[in-house]
Amino acid sequence: MEVLKQKEMSSGDRSLVEKQTERAAEVRLGLVTPARNEAAFLRGTIESVVAQTVKPVRWVIVSDGSTDGTDEIIKEYAAKYDWIELVQLPERKQRHFGGKVKAFYAGYEKLKSVQLDIIGNLDADITFEPDYFAFLLQKFTENPQLGVAGTPFREGTRHYNFRITSLEHVSGACQLFRLKCFEDIGGYRPIKTGGVDLTAVITARMKGWQTRSFLDKFSVHHRTMSSANHGVLKRAFEGGRVDYLLGCDPIWQLFRSIYRTATEKPLFVNGALCLGGYVWAAISRAERSMPEEVVRFRRREERLRLRQLLVKTLSGKL
Repeated sequence: MEVLKQKEMSSGDRSLVEKQTERAAEVRLGLVTPARNEAAFLRGTIESVVAQTVKPVRWVIVSDGSTDGTDEIIKEYAAKYDWIELVQLPERKQRHFGGKVKAFYAGYEKLKSVQLDIIGNLDADITFEPDYFAFLLQKFTENPQLGVAGTPFREGTRHYNFRITSLEHVSGACQLFRLKCFEDIGGYRPIKTGGVDLTAVITARMKGWQTRSFLDKFSVHHRTMSSANHGVLKRAFEGGRVDYLLGCDPIWQLFRSIYRTATEKPLFVNGALCLGGYVWAAISRAERSMPEEVVRFRRREERLRLRQLLVKTLSGKL
């Protein structure tokens, strides 16, 4: 597990952090972690949560048919900490995002009897600093309109390019919802093709909530994605197809693909395949995974962002 080191702080900084921690501790956080064969990384995630200056009042880890020792790791920690609970689901043959949502709700049901302010969906393969939750919970106390909050994640040299990716997007690696917001959006939709976290965040904004990734902190993602060329190319085409299914605006997709063509390896191929996947899905009239009202809202946002990016580019500020 990568060790995340705290920066040196002055006494004044420590005093401020202590006050923020006290305020954050008044916010009741519940967590759910769907875990399917995560024995290689789960221990690091649990250690990160156990080390938090502000801990969840309850954390339900759902073993989604795991066969690799995941259950034994959860049982080990559940025996030490009464706020950690294991839920075991039977093994399923298919691995898809809809199944992950089902696992999340198996844990969410266990939290309904607990008084909570914030509900969090936490991946089983990330680590973060000890003040990670205190930092995010403080953001909720500062802004009553904040519905969804999180941070970027890092995976080796891979990270979000926030010149292109909006700060309003919150990564699914760790999404914290104000409970009222989560209820307003109807929770997560079981979308097999992916985009579960994206749909939730866009729907939250459509319902009038604010969503935000805060760059002051980050999590580290430990499950490395395939680096083989055929894996990258297949992922680019499939990503474009899923973009269509999730209602991405065609003009935004065109400019996004051009940008990827010039900046992502293999050059000229990655972006072209992404656009090809989108066009193929459109030609084949694939059924969209996102509700039509959310699609319309998403497209309005993307066209506004595109205009803003073009203005910045022309003015030399990007």
